[in-house]
Amino acid sequence: MPNGAFTTEAIKVTLSNLRETVSTLYTDSQGNFEFRNLASGNYQLEVEANRQKFEVKTEAVTVFKGTPSLVNIALREKESPDSTSAKTVSIAELDRNVPSNARKEFDRASKLISEGNTAAAIVHLQKAVELYPGYVMAHNDLGTQFLAQGKLDEAAEEFRKAVSLDSKAFNPALNLGIVLVHKHQFQEALAILRTATSLDPNSPAARLYSGLAELGLDDLEAAEKDFKSAYSMGSQPFAVALFHLGQLYLKRGDKESALNAFTLYLREVPDAANAEQVRKTIAMLH
Repeated sequence: MPNGAFTTEAIKVTLSNLRETVSTLYTDSQGNFEFRNLASGNYQLEVEANRQKFEVKTEAVTVFKGTPSLVNIALREKESPDSTSAKTVSIAELDRNVPSNARKEFDRASKLISEGNTAAAIVHLQKAVELYPGYVMAHNDLGTQFLAQGKLDEAAEEFRKAVSLDSKAFNPALNLGIVLVHKHQFQEALAILRTATSLDPNSPAARLYSGLAELGLDDLEAAEKDFKSAYSMGSQPFAVALFHLGQLYLKRGDKESALNAFTLYLREVPDAANAEQVRKTIAMLH
């Protein structure tokens, strides 16, 4: 909600791509929603609450193969309330200082992202942050598009800018942590991912990548805990945590636990891209 609280009523969420509506569902009583088994690509989310009270919100989302995508969306009231809330809310959610020309560039970029035109979207996002350097969402989305192109250094730079502008913004912190894990900068990744976890303790994505950073640092005990938490919180969409658990147990020399983890992983995602490799590993462990 605009004051930072979770919604208490079901809200309609529609997922679409360039060609068609992919799926429509309603949030649960705390505002959570989940689309499963999506192909890689660019999507558009439309969030529709009470139209008399709230604006319809749209959000561009890029989905990467084998990597869960987490999106936080704040509703915006059609008329701002006079009262203030004691709760600290992210600047990114409440920033009404974005100039109209910068917002237009951002909106153009969002449309291009939904059409799969990453290169053109980057041009408009760069223009948006040039017009308004404090545009947290634009820096975050620009980083996401660089990440989609495999440009990790450029992505990290944009996520760092977003984090420096808004220390309460969860998505840029998580995204920066993900990029740093991919760059094998595990110590820095873990620090920023712990910040992300403090902002959203129930995020399975933050737990998953924290586990990967800890595994890279050979902190097997902490990694085991985070991988288990990622799977417990995220269930099947985060079953990849079970695969990493299996690898962790192999590294520790615990073949029985590794076998159990790999077996459960294949039970959750039998058609995983690495399923054949995992089956061979299971055969060797028997």
